[in-house]
Amino acid sequence: QVQLVESGGGLVQAGGSLRLSCTASVGAGNVLVAGWFRQVPGKEREFVASLLWSSGKPAYADSVKGRVTISRDTAKATVYLQMNNLRPDDTAVYYCAASPRATGWDYWGQGTQVTVSS
Repeated sequence: QVQLVESGGGLVQAGGSLRLSCTASVGAGNVLVAGWFRQVPGKEREFVASLLWSSGKPAYADSVKGRVTISRDTAKATVYLQMNNLRPDDTAVYYCAASPRATGWDYWGQGTQVTVSS
C-alpha cells in the first residue's frame, strides 16, 4: 500500500507558474512509476505526465509538453510537477498517482486544485 499526499495547488494568473508536490508517506519502496493526472468537472481524468521512479525517465501529454516538467527526489519519496506558462484551460484538480507495475495506476492522492485566471 502506498499513501500519497499532494500539495502546491492554488490560484495563479495566466502565464504564471506553480509547482505541485506529491510525497509517498508510506510504501514508497513499492513504486515503479509515478505520475500526474488532472480532471475538470464533467470530464474524464486525463494524463498529464509520468516518470519511471528508478531512472526518472519522463513522459508527457501533448497538451502540456514544453510547459511542464515532472521530476522526483528519491530521498524524499516525492514527485514534482513544475508547470510554467499556465493557461486557463489548465484549470483542474490535479491528482498524483503511483503504481508498482508498468500498466495501470493503483494508488491516488486526494487531489489539489489548480485555478488559472485569465
